[in-house]
Amino acid sequence: MSMKSVISTGALFLLLGTIAPAYAQQHEEKGKPQQEQHKPEKPAPQQHPAPRPQQSSGGTYHGGVRPTEPAHGGVHPSGVPQHQGQVHSGFVQSRAASWNTEHRTWGQRGGYNGYRIPEDRFRLYFGSGHFFRISRLPLVFVGGSPRFQYDGYWVTFMDPWPDTWPATWYESDDVYVDYVDDGYYLFDRAHPGIAIAVTVSF
Repeated sequence: MSMKSVISTGALFLLLGTIAPAYAQQHEEKGKPQQEQHKPEKPAPQQHPAPRPQQSSGGTYHGGVRPTEPAHGGVHPSGVPQHQGQVHSGFVQSRAASWNTEHRTWGQRGGYNGYRIPEDRFRLYFGSGHFFRISRLPLVFVGGSPRFQYDGYWVTFMDPWPDTWPATWYESDDVYVDYVDDGYYLFDRAHPGIAIAVTVSF
């Protein structure tokens, strides 16, 4: 091979060696916008909920809504609202004919065997200092019993509610869930001393 051929071949390889990477880099840059369009979006930074308002009677009002906002009671977890008439009818059907003979404590039921809320979370959102109104929470009826969602937990009535309470207590009364002796109970601040057995689940 002549010296001229060797130099020409070398120059050709040198030229191709510099053009190919430049072409590949340009090709990658053109492909990037398409790839970025298909990337899942980064999750937005978590926002901390606004502080919950204080009730004048002491304790913290919970339930995830402000007292001045419209009620969201009767909303099924699927987002399908139950009509106010359906909610009222469900509560009427779950009323005791005779509270004294129809309710039972967890001890009488053989003990509470359901989900236990972790103690640190319980202290933050449950007990007599943390009350709410059932009508402002997501609510369904399971087997004729009211079931509402509070602080991420589903709370289901095991007892009927007392026949001595007004028909709209779930709309107007402040209630709270507490663990007493042998299980979880719902208490109504307007009717102290009466405990409705409830279960807690996710």
